[in-house]
Amino acid sequence: MQFPLTVIVAALSSLSAISALGGEVLYNGIELPSTWPPQIKEFRPADQTDPAVPPYLKNPPALIPIDVGRQLFVDDFLIESTTLKRSFHKLKPYEGNPILKPDKPWEAKGQWKEFHGPYAMPFSDGVWYDPQAKCFKMWYMGGLLYCTCYATSPDGLKWEKPKLDVVPGTNIVHTGNRDSSTVWLDPDEPDPQRRYKMFRFEKTPKWGLALHFSADGIHWSKEVRRAGHAYDRTTAFYNPFRKVWCFSIKGMFPKNQAPGAFQIRRYWEMPDLLNSSMWSGETGALLWVNTDRLDPRLEGFEGRRACIYDLDCVAYESLMLGLFALHQRYADREAGQPKKNEIFLGFSRDGFHWHRPLREPFVGVSKNRGDWNWGNVQPVGGCCLIVGDKLYFYYSGRAGSSRLPKQQSFWDADGSTGVGFLRRDGFASMDAEKNKGTLTTRPLTFRGKYLFVNSNTRGSLCVEVLDRKGAVVKGFDRNDCLPLHGDGTRQQVRWRNSQDLSALAGTPVRLRFVLNDGELYSFWVSPDASGASYGYVAAGGPGFSGSRDTGGKSK
Repeated sequence: MQFPLTVIVAALSSLSAISALGGEVLYNGIELPSTWPPQIKEFRPADQTDPAVPPYLKNPPALIPIDVGRQLFVDDFLIESTTLKRSFHKLKPYEGNPILKPDKPWEAKGQWKEFHGPYAMPFSDGVWYDPQAKCFKMWYMGGLLYCTCYATSPDGLKWEKPKLDVVPGTNIVHTGNRDSSTVWLDPDEPDPQRRYKMFRFEKTPKWGLALHFSADGIHWSKEVRRAGHAYDRTTAFYNPFRKVWCFSIKGMFPKNQAPGAFQIRRYWEMPDLLNSSMWSGETGALLWVNTDRLDPRLEGFEGRRACIYDLDCVAYESLMLGLFALHQRYADREAGQPKKNEIFLGFSRDGFHWHRPLREPFVGVSKNRGDWNWGNVQPVGGCCLIVGDKLYFYYSGRAGSSRLPKQQSFWDADGSTGVGFLRRDGFASMDAEKNKGTLTTRPLTFRGKYLFVNSNTRGSLCVEVLDRKGAVVKGFDRNDCLPLHGDGTRQQVRWRNSQDLSALAGTPVRLRFVLNDGELYSFWVSPDASGASYGYVAAGGPGFSGSRDTGGKSK
Protein backbone atom coordinates (compact mmCIF):
# COMPACT_ATOMS: atom_id res chain seq x y z
CA MET A 1 0.00 0.00 0.00
CA GLN A 2 2.85 2.38 0.75
CA PHE A 3 4.50 2.07 -2.65
CA PRO A 4 1.62 3.42 -4.73
CA LEU A 5 1.22 6.38 -2.38
CA THR A 6 4.93 7.13 -2.70
CA VAL A 7 4.65 7.06 -6.45
CA ILE A 8 1.71 9.43 -6.36
CA VAL A 9 3.43 11.85 -3.99
CA ALA A 10 6.44 11.88 -6.30
CA ALA A 11 4.17 12.58 -9.23
CA LEU A 12 2.54 15.46 -7.38
CA SER A 13 5.93 16.90 -6.50
CA SER A 14 6.95 16.83 -10.15
CA LEU A 15 3.82 18.79 -11.02
CA SER A 16 4.71 21.58 -8.58
CA ALA A 17 6.77 23.27 -11.23
CA ILE A 18 6.84 26.66 -12.83
CA SER A 19 4.15 26.95 -15.49
CA ALA A 20 4.14 28.95 -18.69
CA LEU A 21 2.19 31.55 -16.70
CA GLY A 22 5.04 31.81 -14.21
CA GLY A 23 3.29 30.09 -11.30
CA GLU A 24 2.59 26.71 -9.79
CA VAL A 25 1.14 23.73 -11.67
CA LEU A 26 -1.47 22.00 -9.53
CA TYR A 27 -2.14 18.28 -9.09
CA ASN A 28 -4.92 18.47 -11.72
CA GLY A 29 -2.93 20.28 -14.39
CA ILE A 30 -4.25 23.77 -13.64
CA GLU A 31 -1.53 26.37 -14.15
CA LEU A 32 -1.64 29.25 -11.70
CA PRO A 33 -0.44 32.72 -12.69
CA SER A 34 2.68 34.09 -11.05
CA THR A 35 0.61 36.40 -8.84
CA TRP A 36 -1.31 34.13 -6.50
CA PRO A 37 -3.73 34.44 -4.81
CA PRO A 38 -5.46 36.75 -7.30
CA GLN A 39 -5.53 40.45 -6.40
CA ILE A 40 -9.18 41.43 -6.79
CA LYS A 41 -9.48 45.22 -6.67
CA GLU A 42 -13.18 45.79 -6.09
CA PHE A 43 -16.62 44.25 -5.87
CA ARG A 44 -19.92 45.51 -7.19
CA PRO A 45 -23.25 44.99 -5.41
CA ALA A 46 -24.56 41.48 -6.02
CA ASP A 47 -27.49 42.70 -8.13
CA GLN A 48 -24.99 44.21 -10.56
CA THR A 49 -22.62 41.23 -10.62
CA ASP A 50 -22.68 38.47 -13.23
CA PRO A 51 -21.82 34.92 -12.10
CA ALA A 52 -18.09 34.37 -12.19
CA VAL A 53 -16.69 31.55 -14.33
CA PRO A 54 -13.46 30.11 -12.87
CA PRO A 55 -10.45 30.50 -15.19
CA TYR A 56 -9.92 26.73 -15.26
CA LEU A 57 -13.37 26.25 -16.81
CA LYS A 58 -12.76 28.93 -19.44
CA ASN A 59 -9.37 27.43 -20.34
CA PRO A 60 -9.02 23.89 -18.97
CA PRO A 61 -5.62 22.19 -19.10
CA ALA A 62 -4.69 20.43 -22.32
CA LEU A 63 -3.94 17.35 -20.22
CA ILE A 64 -5.57 16.59 -16.88
CA PRO A 65 -3.78 14.28 -14.39
CA ILE A 66 -6.31 12.26 -12.35
CA ASP A 67 -4.09 10.54 -9.77
CA VAL A 68 -5.63 12.40 -6.83
CA GLY A 69 -9.13 11.43 -5.82
CA ARG A 70 -12.42 10.51 -7.35
CA GLN A 71 -13.26 12.67 -10.35
CA LEU A 72 -16.64 14.36 -9.87
CA PHE A 73 -18.96 15.76 -12.54
CA VAL A 74 -19.94 18.94 -10.70
CA ASP A 75 -18.79 21.01 -13.71
CA ASP A 76 -17.44 20.53 -17.25
CA PHE A 77 -13.77 20.52 -16.26
CA LEU A 78 -13.35 16.85 -17.21
CA ILE A 79 -15.88 16.71 -20.04
CA GLU A 80 -15.07 17.21 -23.70
CA SER A 81 -18.50 16.22 -25.04
CA THR A 82 -21.63 14.51 -23.74
CA THR A 83 -25.25 13.73 -24.51
CA LEU A 84 -25.95 13.01 -20.84
CA LYS A 85 -27.90 15.41 -18.66
CA ARG A 86 -26.48 16.73 -15.39
CA SER A 87 -28.60 16.65 -12.23
CA PHE A 88 -27.75 18.16 -8.86
CA HIS A 89 -28.91 16.49 -5.67
CA LYS A 90 -29.94 17.87 -2.29
CA LEU A 91 -29.42 16.68 1.24
CA LYS A 92 -31.92 14.28 2.81
CA PRO A 93 -32.48 15.35 6.44
CA TYR A 94 -32.34 12.69 9.14
CA GLU A 95 -35.78 11.81 10.46
CA GLY A 96 -34.46 11.84 14.03
CA ASN A 97 -33.32 15.49 13.95
CA PRO A 98 -32.26 17.28 16.01
CA ILE A 99 -29.52 14.92 17.16
CA LEU A 100 -28.09 17.32 19.76
CA LYS A 101 -30.28 19.54 21.92
CA PRO A 102 -29.47 22.04 24.67
CA ASP A 103 -30.31 20.27 27.93
CA LYS A 104 -27.52 21.33 30.33
CA PRO A 105 -27.55 24.39 32.65
CA TRP A 106 -24.39 25.89 31.11
CA GLU A 107 -25.98 25.61 27.63
CA ALA A 108 -28.58 28.19 28.72
CA LYS A 109 -26.01 30.81 29.75
CA GLY A 110 -24.92 33.72 27.59
CA GLN A 111 -22.67 36.74 27.21
CA TRP A 112 -25.50 39.28 27.41
CA LYS A 113 -28.12 39.54 30.14
CA GLU A 114 -30.79 40.90 27.79
CA PHE A 115 -30.66 37.81 25.55
CA HIS A 116 -31.70 34.43 26.88
CA GLY A 117 -32.02 31.02 25.34
CA PRO A 118 -30.21 27.70 25.17
CA TYR A 119 -27.69 26.62 22.52
CA ALA A 120 -26.06 23.27 21.73
CA MET A 121 -24.93 23.78 18.15
CA PRO A 122 -21.73 24.01 16.14
CA PHE A 123 -21.23 27.58 14.99
CA SER A 124 -18.82 26.18 12.41
CA ASP A 125 -16.74 24.48 15.18
CA GLY A 126 -16.38 20.93 13.82
CA VAL A 127 -17.60 17.35 13.56
CA TRP A 128 -14.83 14.84 12.80
CA TYR A 129 -14.17 11.13 12.92
CA ASP A 130 -11.10 10.37 15.01
CA PRO A 131 -9.37 7.23 13.65
CA GLN A 132 -7.31 6.84 16.83
CA ALA A 133 -10.28 6.88 19.19
CA LYS A 134 -12.55 5.23 16.57
CA CYS A 135 -15.47 7.53 17.27
CA PHE A 136 -17.19 10.66 16.04
CA LYS A 137 -16.35 13.89 17.85
CA MET A 138 -18.22 17.17 17.90
CA TRP A 139 -17.23 20.61 19.18
CA TYR A 140 -20.06 23.08 19.58
CA MET A 141 -21.14 26.39 21.06
CA GLY A 142 -22.69 25.96 24.51
CA GLY A 143 -24.90 28.86 25.50
CA LEU A 144 -24.98 32.15 23.60
CA LEU A 145 -21.32 32.81 22.74
CA TYR A 146 -20.58 31.39 26.18
CA CYS A 147 -18.21 28.44 25.85
CA THR A 148 -17.06 25.55 23.66
CA CYS A 149 -18.40 22.08 24.47
CA TYR A 150 -17.59 18.56 23.34
CA ALA A 151 -19.66 15.47 22.47
CA THR A 152 -18.89 11.99 21.16
CA SER A 153 -20.79 9.35 19.22
CA PRO A 154 -20.19 5.74 18.14
CA ASP A 155 -22.24 6.12 14.94
CA GLY A 156 -22.63 9.84 14.26
CA LEU A 157 -26.32 9.78 15.22
CA LYS A 158 -26.49 9.10 18.96
CA TRP A 159 -24.43 11.66 20.87
CA GLU A 160 -23.18 11.78 24.44
CA LYS A 161 -21.95 14.74 26.48
CA PRO A 162 -19.17 13.33 28.67
CA LYS A 163 -18.28 14.73 32.09
CA LEU A 164 -14.78 16.17 31.79
CA ASP A 165 -12.25 17.89 34.04
CA VAL A 166 -11.82 21.27 32.32
CA VAL A 167 -14.89 22.52 34.17
CA PRO A 168 -15.48 19.50 36.43
CA GLY A 169 -18.75 17.72 35.86
CA THR A 170 -19.43 19.38 32.51
CA ASN A 171 -18.51 18.79 28.86
CA ILE A 172 -17.00 22.27 28.52
CA VAL A 173 -13.55 22.17 26.92
CA HIS A 174 -12.88 25.91 26.58
CA THR A 175 -14.31 28.65 28.76
CA GLY A 176 -13.25 31.57 26.59
CA ASN A 177 -16.01 33.68 25.09
CA ARG A 178 -16.46 33.13 21.39
CA ASP A 179 -18.53 33.79 18.33
CA SER A 180 -17.96 31.29 15.56
CA SER A 181 -15.05 28.93 16.01
CA THR A 182 -13.31 26.26 13.92
CA VAL A 183 -11.86 23.04 15.32
CA TRP A 184 -9.66 21.11 12.89
CA LEU A 185 -8.56 17.53 13.51
CA ASP A 186 -5.24 17.27 11.66
CA PRO A 187 -4.28 13.56 11.38
CA ASP A 188 -1.14 14.41 9.40
CA GLU A 189 0.29 16.82 12.02
CA PRO A 190 3.73 15.47 13.12
CA ASP A 191 3.54 17.14 16.53
CA PRO A 192 1.00 15.22 18.67
CA GLN A 193 0.49 18.30 20.85
CA ARG A 194 -0.93 20.13 17.82
CA ARG A 195 -3.12 17.37 16.43
CA TYR A 196 -6.18 19.51 17.11
CA LYS A 197 -6.32 23.17 16.17
CA MET A 198 -8.90 25.70 17.32
CA PHE A 199 -9.48 29.05 15.65
CA ARG A 200 -11.67 30.87 18.18
CA PHE A 201 -13.24 34.19 17.28
CA GLU A 202 -13.15 36.12 20.52
CA LYS A 203 -15.50 39.06 21.12
CA THR A 204 -14.26 40.47 24.43
CA PRO A 205 -12.09 42.22 25.39
CA LYS A 206 -11.47 42.72 21.66
CA TRP A 207 -12.51 41.05 18.43
CA GLY A 208 -10.04 38.69 16.82
CA LEU A 209 -9.25 35.14 15.79
CA ALA A 210 -7.21 33.32 18.43
CA LEU A 211 -5.27 30.11 17.67
CA HIS A 212 -5.05 27.25 20.20
CA PHE A 213 -3.55 23.73 20.03
CA SER A 214 -4.55 20.47 21.74
CA ALA A 215 -3.39 16.87 21.84
CA ASP A 216 -6.81 15.43 22.65
CA GLY A 217 -9.35 18.08 21.63
CA ILE A 218 -10.28 18.54 25.29
CA HIS A 219 -7.37 20.31 26.98
CA TRP A 220 -6.43 23.39 24.99
CA SER A 221 -3.34 25.57 25.08
CA LYS A 222 -3.42 29.24 25.84
CA GLU A 223 -3.64 31.54 22.84
CA VAL A 224 -0.52 31.05 20.70
CA ARG A 225 -1.28 33.44 17.82
CA ARG A 226 -3.90 36.05 17.00
CA ALA A 227 -4.94 37.43 13.63
CA GLY A 228 -5.73 41.04 12.88
CA HIS A 229 -9.13 42.69 12.91
CA ALA A 230 -12.01 40.87 11.26
CA TYR A 231 -15.73 40.44 11.77
CA ASP A 232 -17.50 37.64 13.60
CA ARG A 233 -18.26 34.48 11.60
CA THR A 234 -14.65 34.32 10.42
CA THR A 235 -13.47 30.71 10.05
CA ALA A 236 -10.47 28.65 8.92
CA PHE A 237 -9.66 25.57 6.85
CA TYR A 238 -6.73 23.66 5.38
CA ASN A 239 -6.07 23.26 1.65
CA PRO A 240 -3.96 20.08 1.36
CA PHE A 241 -3.61 20.39 -2.41
CA ARG A 242 -1.39 23.44 -1.93
CA LYS A 243 -0.46 22.79 1.70
CA VAL A 244 -1.69 26.12 3.05
CA TRP A 245 -3.90 27.15 5.95
CA CYS A 246 -6.63 29.47 4.78
CA PHE A 247 -8.92 31.93 6.50
CA SER A 248 -12.46 32.66 5.35
CA ILE A 249 -12.86 36.18 6.68
CA LYS A 250 -16.17 37.96 7.07
CA GLY A 251 -15.82 41.52 5.85
CA MET A 252 -17.66 44.55 4.54
CA PHE A 253 -17.06 46.25 1.20
CA PRO A 254 -15.96 48.89 0.60
CA LYS A 255 -15.61 49.19 4.39
CA ASN A 256 -17.71 49.16 7.52
CA GLN A 257 -20.13 52.07 7.97
CA ALA A 258 -19.64 53.17 4.35
CA PRO A 259 -22.87 54.03 2.51
CA GLY A 260 -24.15 50.97 0.67
CA ALA A 261 -21.56 48.63 2.23
CA PHE A 262 -22.34 44.91 1.92
CA GLN A 263 -21.00 41.67 3.39
CA ILE A 264 -18.33 39.79 1.44
CA ARG A 265 -15.61 37.24 2.16
CA ARG A 266 -11.93 38.01 2.34
CA TYR A 267 -9.09 35.50 2.07
CA TRP A 268 -5.72 34.91 3.67
CA GLU A 269 -3.40 31.93 3.32
CA MET A 270 -0.22 30.84 5.05
CA PRO A 271 1.86 27.64 4.94
CA ASP A 272 2.91 27.80 8.60
CA LEU A 273 0.50 28.80 11.36
CA LEU A 274 3.26 29.90 13.70
CA ASN A 275 5.89 31.40 11.43
CA SER A 276 3.84 33.15 8.77
CA SER A 277 2.34 36.61 9.05
CA MET A 278 -1.38 36.99 9.72
CA TRP A 279 -3.43 39.71 8.10
CA SER A 280 -3.14 43.05 9.81
CA GLY A 281 -6.33 45.09 9.69
CA GLU A 282 -9.89 45.17 8.43
CA THR A 283 -8.85 45.50 4.79
CA GLY A 284 -5.51 43.70 5.09
CA ALA A 285 -6.82 40.42 3.71
CA LEU A 286 -7.58 39.88 0.02
CA LEU A 287 -11.02 40.23 -1.52
CA TRP A 288 -12.29 36.74 -2.27
CA VAL A 289 -15.94 36.08 -3.08
CA ASN A 290 -19.27 37.89 -3.26
CA THR A 291 -22.81 36.92 -4.20
CA ASP A 292 -24.23 37.74 -7.66
CA ARG A 293 -27.50 38.34 -9.49
CA LEU A 294 -28.37 34.61 -9.56
CA ASP A 295 -28.47 34.39 -5.78
CA PRO A 296 -31.75 34.74 -3.83
CA ARG A 297 -33.05 38.18 -3.04
CA LEU A 298 -32.68 39.75 0.36
CA GLU A 299 -36.28 39.68 1.53
CA GLY A 300 -37.76 43.07 2.33
CA PHE A 301 -35.10 45.01 0.42
CA GLU A 302 -35.91 45.88 -3.17
CA GLY A 303 -33.01 45.39 -5.56
CA ARG A 304 -30.70 43.64 -3.07
CA ARG A 305 -29.45 40.07 -3.08
CA ALA A 306 -28.50 37.71 -0.30
CA CYS A 307 -25.00 38.14 1.11
CA ILE A 308 -22.45 35.59 2.28
CA TYR A 309 -22.78 35.15 6.02
CA ASP A 310 -20.28 32.27 6.24
CA LEU A 311 -18.14 30.03 4.01
CA ASP A 312 -16.74 26.77 5.38
CA CYS A 313 -14.45 24.69 3.17
CA VAL A 314 -12.79 21.27 3.05
CA ALA A 315 -10.89 19.06 0.61
CA TYR A 316 -13.18 16.32 -0.70
CA GLU A 317 -11.59 13.79 -3.07
CA SER A 318 -10.18 15.86 -5.98
CA LEU A 319 -11.60 19.31 -5.24
CA MET A 320 -12.42 21.85 -2.56
CA LEU A 321 -15.99 21.78 -1.29
CA GLY A 322 -17.54 25.01 -0.04
CA LEU A 323 -20.64 25.41 2.13
CA PHE A 324 -22.00 28.93 1.72
CA ALA A 325 -24.41 30.29 4.32
CA LEU A 326 -26.42 32.94 2.47
CA HIS A 327 -28.28 35.56 4.50
CA GLN A 328 -31.67 36.15 2.89
CA ARG A 329 -33.85 37.76 5.58
CA TYR A 330 -33.34 39.67 8.80
CA ALA A 331 -34.91 38.36 12.00
CA ASP A 332 -38.56 39.10 12.72
CA ARG A 333 -38.17 40.21 16.31
CA GLU A 334 -41.86 40.72 16.89
CA ALA A 335 -42.66 37.16 15.78
CA GLY A 336 -39.55 35.76 17.50
CA GLN A 337 -38.32 34.25 14.22
CA PRO A 338 -34.57 33.94 13.52
CA LYS A 339 -32.89 35.43 10.48
CA LYS A 340 -32.95 33.32 7.34
CA ASN A 341 -29.60 31.74 6.56
CA GLU A 342 -29.54 28.66 4.32
CA ILE A 343 -26.66 26.51 3.04
CA PHE A 344 -25.66 26.52 -0.63
CA LEU A 345 -22.94 24.52 -2.40
CA GLY A 346 -19.78 25.64 -4.17
CA PHE A 347 -16.85 23.79 -5.76
CA SER A 348 -13.28 24.86 -6.50
CA ARG A 349 -10.47 23.13 -8.38
CA ASP A 350 -7.81 25.79 -7.75
CA GLY A 351 -8.72 26.60 -4.12
CA PHE A 352 -9.69 30.21 -4.79
CA HIS A 353 -12.28 30.54 -7.56
CA TRP A 354 -15.72 29.09 -6.90
CA HIS A 355 -18.23 27.47 -9.24
CA ARG A 356 -21.75 27.60 -7.79
CA PRO A 357 -24.02 25.88 -10.31
CA LEU A 358 -26.89 25.05 -7.92
CA ARG A 359 -28.62 28.23 -6.71
CA GLU A 360 -31.19 26.40 -4.63
CA PRO A 361 -30.57 25.63 -0.93
CA PHE A 362 -28.66 22.45 -0.22
CA VAL A 363 -29.95 22.73 3.35
CA GLY A 364 -32.92 25.01 3.94
CA VAL A 365 -34.86 26.38 6.88
CA SER A 366 -38.23 24.99 7.93
CA LYS A 367 -41.36 27.02 7.19
CA ASN A 368 -43.12 25.59 10.25
CA ARG A 369 -43.18 27.60 13.45
CA GLY A 370 -42.02 25.42 16.33
CA ASP A 371 -39.49 23.41 14.30
CA TRP A 372 -35.93 23.30 15.60
CA ASN A 373 -34.66 24.77 12.30
CA TRP A 374 -37.23 27.54 11.84
CA GLY A 375 -34.35 29.85 10.93
CA ASN A 376 -30.62 30.55 10.79
CA VAL A 377 -29.32 27.27 9.41
CA GLN A 378 -25.50 27.24 9.43
CA PRO A 379 -22.80 24.82 8.17
CA VAL A 380 -20.24 22.99 10.32
CA GLY A 381 -16.44 23.04 10.12
CA GLY A 382 -15.08 19.99 8.29
CA CYS A 383 -18.24 20.13 6.15
CA CYS A 384 -18.95 16.39 5.79
CA LEU A 385 -17.90 12.88 6.77
CA ILE A 386 -17.84 9.67 4.73
CA VAL A 387 -19.80 6.90 6.41
CA GLY A 388 -20.07 3.81 4.21
CA ASP A 389 -21.78 4.82 0.98
CA LYS A 390 -23.11 8.08 2.43
CA LEU A 391 -21.90 11.54 3.23
CA TYR A 392 -23.01 12.93 6.60
CA PHE A 393 -23.52 16.71 6.69
CA TYR A 394 -24.06 18.27 10.10
CA TYR A 395 -25.66 21.68 10.45
CA SER A 396 -27.22 23.90 13.09
CA GLY A 397 -30.63 25.55 13.24
CA ARG A 398 -32.53 27.84 15.60
CA ALA A 399 -36.14 27.88 16.72
CA GLY A 400 -36.13 31.46 18.02
CA SER A 401 -39.02 32.04 20.42
CA SER A 402 -41.26 29.46 18.80
CA ARG A 403 -40.76 26.69 21.36
CA LEU A 404 -39.87 28.43 24.62
CA PRO A 405 -41.47 31.18 26.73
CA LYS A 406 -40.15 34.66 25.99
CA GLN A 407 -38.49 34.89 29.38
CA GLN A 408 -36.36 31.87 28.37
CA SER A 409 -35.66 32.84 24.77
CA PHE A 410 -35.47 35.57 22.16
CA TRP A 411 -35.68 35.86 18.37
CA ASP A 412 -32.38 34.08 17.65
CA ALA A 413 -32.35 31.58 20.51
CA ASP A 414 -32.85 27.84 20.95
CA GLY A 415 -30.04 26.42 18.80
CA SER A 416 -29.78 22.69 18.09
CA THR A 417 -27.88 20.38 15.73
CA GLY A 418 -29.08 18.17 12.91
CA VAL A 419 -27.62 15.94 10.22
CA GLY A 420 -28.52 15.00 6.68
CA PHE A 421 -27.33 12.44 4.15
CA LEU A 422 -26.13 12.41 0.57
CA ARG A 423 -24.82 9.59 -1.57
CA ARG A 424 -21.02 9.45 -1.61
CA ASP A 425 -19.88 11.74 -4.47
CA GLY A 426 -23.59 12.47 -4.88
CA PHE A 427 -23.49 16.23 -5.45
CA ALA A 428 -24.13 15.81 -9.18
CA SER A 429 -24.77 12.98 -11.63
CA MET A 430 -24.65 12.63 -15.40
CA ASP A 431 -27.88 10.91 -16.39
CA ALA A 432 -29.19 8.82 -19.28
CA GLU A 433 -32.69 7.53 -19.84
CA LYS A 434 -33.43 4.31 -21.73
CA ASN A 435 -31.81 5.66 -24.88
CA LYS A 436 -28.04 5.35 -24.66
CA GLY A 437 -25.99 8.44 -23.98
CA THR A 438 -22.26 9.03 -23.99
CA LEU A 439 -19.74 11.14 -22.14
CA THR A 440 -16.21 11.63 -23.46
CA THR A 441 -13.54 13.12 -21.23
CA ARG A 442 -10.83 15.55 -22.13
CA PRO A 443 -7.32 14.06 -22.48
CA LEU A 444 -6.31 12.49 -19.16
CA THR A 445 -3.23 10.92 -17.70
CA PHE A 446 -2.89 8.54 -14.74
CA ARG A 447 -0.39 6.28 -12.97
CA GLY A 448 -2.86 3.67 -11.72
CA LYS A 449 -4.29 0.65 -13.49
CA TYR A 450 -7.81 -0.12 -12.19
CA LEU A 451 -10.77 1.94 -13.39
CA PHE A 452 -13.63 2.46 -10.92
CA VAL A 453 -16.96 4.24 -11.19
CA ASN A 454 -19.69 5.37 -8.83
CA SER A 455 -22.94 4.74 -10.69
CA ASN A 456 -26.54 3.63 -10.41
CA THR A 457 -27.28 1.65 -13.57
CA ARG A 458 -30.69 0.19 -14.26
CA GLY A 459 -29.65 -0.59 -17.82
CA SER A 460 -25.93 -0.87 -18.56
CA LEU A 461 -22.68 1.08 -18.40
CA CYS A 462 -19.68 0.39 -20.64
CA VAL A 463 -16.41 2.27 -21.01
CA GLU A 464 -14.01 2.47 -23.90
CA VAL A 465 -10.55 4.02 -24.01
CA LEU A 466 -9.53 6.41 -26.78
CA ASP A 467 -6.10 7.68 -27.68
CA ARG A 468 -5.40 11.38 -27.77
CA LYS A 469 -6.56 11.60 -31.39
CA GLY A 470 -9.89 9.95 -30.57
CA ALA A 471 -9.25 6.46 -31.96
CA VAL A 472 -10.32 3.46 -29.85
CA VAL A 473 -7.38 1.71 -28.18
CA LYS A 474 -7.27 -1.95 -29.21
CA GLY A 475 -8.75 -4.20 -26.55
CA PHE A 476 -10.61 -1.34 -24.86
CA ASP A 477 -13.58 -0.97 -27.18
CA ARG A 478 -17.05 -0.64 -25.63
CA ASN A 479 -17.82 -4.11 -26.99
CA ASP A 480 -14.81 -5.49 -25.09
CA CYS A 481 -16.10 -3.98 -21.85
CA LEU A 482 -18.03 -6.16 -19.42
CA PRO A 483 -21.23 -4.15 -18.87
CA LEU A 484 -21.91 -2.87 -15.39
CA HIS A 485 -25.36 -3.16 -13.86
CA GLY A 486 -26.83 -2.12 -10.53
CA ASP A 487 -26.06 0.47 -7.91
CA GLY A 488 -22.64 0.90 -6.31
CA THR A 489 -20.34 3.68 -5.16
CA ARG A 490 -17.17 1.66 -5.96
CA GLN A 491 -17.58 -0.55 -9.04
CA GLN A 492 -14.60 -1.79 -11.03
CA VAL A 493 -14.71 -1.60 -14.81
CA ARG A 494 -13.26 -4.64 -16.61
CA TRP A 495 -12.67 -5.69 -20.20
CA ARG A 496 -13.07 -9.19 -21.65
CA ASN A 497 -9.36 -9.70 -22.22
CA SER A 498 -8.85 -9.11 -18.49
CA GLN A 499 -6.43 -6.30 -19.24
CA ASP A 500 -6.01 -3.56 -16.71
CA LEU A 501 -4.91 -0.05 -17.64
CA SER A 502 -1.29 -0.40 -16.54
CA ALA A 503 -0.01 -0.44 -20.14
CA LEU A 504 -1.59 2.98 -20.65
CA ALA A 505 -0.20 4.57 -17.48
CA GLY A 506 1.44 7.88 -18.30
CA THR A 507 -0.10 7.92 -21.80
CA PRO A 508 -2.67 10.61 -22.64
CA VAL A 509 -6.07 8.98 -23.23
CA ARG A 510 -9.74 9.84 -23.23
CA LEU A 511 -12.43 7.76 -21.55
CA ARG A 512 -15.83 7.38 -23.18
CA PHE A 513 -18.68 6.29 -20.93
CA VAL A 514 -21.67 4.69 -22.66
CA LEU A 515 -24.66 4.75 -20.32
CA ASN A 516 -28.12 3.30 -20.77
CA ASP A 517 -30.76 4.20 -18.16
CA GLY A 518 -28.75 5.30 -15.16
CA GLU A 519 -26.67 7.92 -13.35
CA LEU A 520 -22.90 8.33 -13.34
CA TYR A 521 -21.47 10.20 -10.34
CA SER A 522 -17.70 9.84 -10.56
CA PHE A 523 -14.78 7.79 -11.86
CA TRP A 524 -11.14 7.28 -10.91
CA VAL A 525 -8.12 5.13 -11.77
CA SER A 526 -6.59 3.46 -8.73
CA PRO A 527 -3.18 1.83 -8.30
CA ASP A 528 -4.87 -0.69 -5.98
CA ALA A 529 -7.46 -3.37 -6.65
CA SER A 530 -9.18 -2.14 -3.48
CA GLY A 531 -10.28 0.98 -5.33
CA ALA A 532 -8.42 3.44 -3.09
CA SER A 533 -8.76 6.88 -4.67
CA TYR A 534 -5.94 8.63 -2.76
CA GLY A 535 -8.25 11.62 -2.60
CA TYR A 536 -9.13 13.59 0.50
CA VAL A 537 -11.87 12.43 2.82
CA ALA A 538 -13.10 15.75 4.25
CA ALA A 539 -13.70 15.26 8.01
CA GLY A 540 -12.92 11.54 7.79
CA GLY A 541 -15.04 8.54 8.57
CA PRO A 542 -14.90 4.95 9.84
CA GLY A 543 -12.25 2.97 7.96
CA PHE A 544 -10.00 5.90 7.07
CA SER A 545 -6.73 6.16 8.97
CA GLY A 546 -5.75 9.62 7.81
CA SER A 547 -6.74 12.51 5.59
CA ARG A 548 -6.78 10.42 2.38
CA ASP A 549 -8.55 7.35 1.03
CA THR A 550 -5.76 4.76 1.02
CA GLY A 551 -7.98 1.73 1.66
CA GLY A 552 -10.73 1.96 -0.90
CA LYS A 553 -13.81 2.18 1.29
CA SER A 554 -15.33 3.51 4.46
CA LYS A 555 -16.82 0.97 6.83
